[in-house]
Amino acid sequence: MSLVKKPVNGMKDILPSEMQIRDYVQGVIKDTYRSFGFTPIETPCMESIANLSNKQGGENEKLIFKVMKRGEKLNLETANTESDLVDFGMRYDLTVPLARFYANHANDLPSPFKALQMGNVWRADRPQRGRYRQFMQCDIDILGEPSNLAEIELILATTTTLGRLGFRKFEIRINERRILKAMAAYSGFAQESYDAVFIILDKMDKIGMEGVEAELKQEGFAQEAVQKYTDLFRGVKEAQDGISYLADVLGDHLEADVVSSMKEIAASVNACKTAEFELVFDPTLVRGMSYYTGTIFEIAMPEFGGSCGGGGRYDKMIGSFTGKDVPACGFSIGFERIILLLLESGFTIPKQPKKTAYLIEKGYPGEKLAEVIAKAQEARQQGQQVLVVRMNKNKKFQKEQLTKEGYEEFVEFFKR
Repeated sequence: MSLVKKPVNGMKDILPSEMQIRDYVQGVIKDTYRSFGFTPIETPCMESIANLSNKQGGENEKLIFKVMKRGEKLNLETANTESDLVDFGMRYDLTVPLARFYANHANDLPSPFKALQMGNVWRADRPQRGRYRQFMQCDIDILGEPSNLAEIELILATTTTLGRLGFRKFEIRINERRILKAMAAYSGFAQESYDAVFIILDKMDKIGMEGVEAELKQEGFAQEAVQKYTDLFRGVKEAQDGISYLADVLGDHLEADVVSSMKEIAASVNACKTAEFELVFDPTLVRGMSYYTGTIFEIAMPEFGGSCGGGGRYDKMIGSFTGKDVPACGFSIGFERIILLLLESGFTIPKQPKKTAYLIEKGYPGEKLAEVIAKAQEARQQGQQVLVVRMNKNKKFQKEQLTKEGYEEFVEFFKR
């Protein structure tokens, strides 16, 4: 029987060499986010299917791994619809569980609340480079802060983290959902058609301006509206200040506070950033989640050729659980894609405390074993990493394997 080294149903095993890098990266992320005042929380891997299917997760709601009812709740003979069979689903992101978490515990949390979440999510999607059906997400969210201070803090915390991991010359693309809507209204599209327009616009990086123009026409939109719409994007591209250009052209279609807020975010981030990146206004940025209500952003890295994270403001989601809206904004790092880039670049973990392996020969006297373990405990208290294991018959091969795992020193204990 052969063991095939490939993902299992779109989910993969993680070998020790990669796990060491993942642990290191998680440590950097947590330490950096904690320095910005974010507090770790955890939510269950499963959520009520009603919460996951509340029409706020966009296309991801079609990718839910659904969990059948169990025991007395499951009655196959009388089941007529899916709701008779399913009551839970595996979470497809960390935002919906956070909204439910906050709705349940708001009275026990500070306001604003700065949440840090790291955990696996599941999507029944086609596996692709840097994405599996089970993958880690790293989210930070600020709940209860209505001003753009939330966006500024989220962008600075995320970019500082990426800088500490060694990433340079990446972009944070930023847009505003209200700018998207104002451009569509100015061009003459009916409000009920906005979603269809934005779905096509979201393909801009793949099919280009001409492709977007052609698809809009194929969908039956008026040629005059399509021309007016695409001319706006061409105008932004040629303008020195794209936001000011749109403010002038769109007039009353665009609220003045949207423009001033976007400029404040850019000015603050550029003045305070510590990482080497560029904040870029991109009016073609859409982000598929329907729960976004304001600012949206994405991480673009040339090495990956796509997005390595993103987020935005979702001021209406928590209200769907509580009946009362709460300002909310979040940013998620594409952890698996970050790991992929680090592995492909030959990344090595910065020098850590020396790793020592204690190899104990089989048959070593039991009365002396406690002395060896006590010695290891003393070294661990001093910050060293010590592995205590039994010595294999093939000691040479054992040492070679441990060396690959980063062990530099070997101390042997023989029974005689």
